[in-house]
Amino acid sequence: MTDWSARPSFLAGLIGAGIQASLTPAMHEREGAEQGLRLVYRLIDLDGLGLGADALPELLKAAEWMGFGGLNITYPCKQAVIPLLDDLSEDARALGAVNTVVLREGRRVGHNTDRTGFAEGFRRGLPQAPRGRVVQLGAGGAGSAVAHALLQEGVQRLIISDLDASRAAALAEGLCARFGAGRAEACTDLPAAMALADGLVNCSPVGMAKLPGMPLPAGLLRSALWVAEIVYFPIETELLRAARALGCRTLDGGGMAVFQAVGAFRHFTGIAPDAGRMLRHFGELVAGDPAMRAA
Repeated sequence: MTDWSARPSFLAGLIGAGIQASLTPAMHEREGAEQGLRLVYRLIDLDGLGLGADALPELLKAAEWMGFGGLNITYPCKQAVIPLLDDLSEDARALGAVNTVVLREGRRVGHNTDRTGFAEGFRRGLPQAPRGRVVQLGAGGAGSAVAHALLQEGVQRLIISDLDASRAAALAEGLCARFGAGRAEACTDLPAAMALADGLVNCSPVGMAKLPGMPLPAGLLRSALWVAEIVYFPIETELLRAARALGCRTLDGGGMAVFQAVGAFRHFTGIAPDAGRMLRHFGELVAGDPAMRAA
């Protein structure tokens, strides 16, 4: 019989809106058990609580009072949380977004594991994908991380489209300052950009179970494109289904979901998780839930 009382304990959570379907708790708790921890992971759903991002100061303080050692942060809080932190990692500072907060010794330190999470999934899922011109939809917190990852992975020109044109322009300007003039630009003509693109990455929330649909007209897709998603609920979005029907190479959001969790687990606990084991567990969770598999 396992003596759970003898195991080190850890309390973590996720703050975001509409997160009840998240697989993050299951991934962290299973890996914690495999590592000999009594790890408990709780969802703090803004929608369920009837709160907005303006409640973050109170939620962070409450988490500290209750003994949380770490928090993951997702939409719509990845940028709003920054002024509430004591320090930022180099990645979080460069990206202007935080998805992981370590609470330790009265200090709040923000990290970002989205960039490395997407990069690892991209390398594994789309090896040798052409990297000349790529269109990215979405310039929010996750979009910033993915854009940095794409340029670091060798994309020569990144065209960024967002419903907020000024946000796309600001992200492109920051990327050019870091990676060189001309490496990124805000999109002004999506059909023209798609006609010249090698690949497409959706970093917008469109395609999620709570926001179904296509993030761009299906007629802009063509078989020569590769198409990547960061949405993982469902694992097959309408965009991926349309792209696969045309014969495009595709990448679902599962890899980013797992590898950002790998990084967060390491920050939270100081223990290196088994990434392969977490990937297998994620696959089991998706296979066991029909709602995960299709839009």
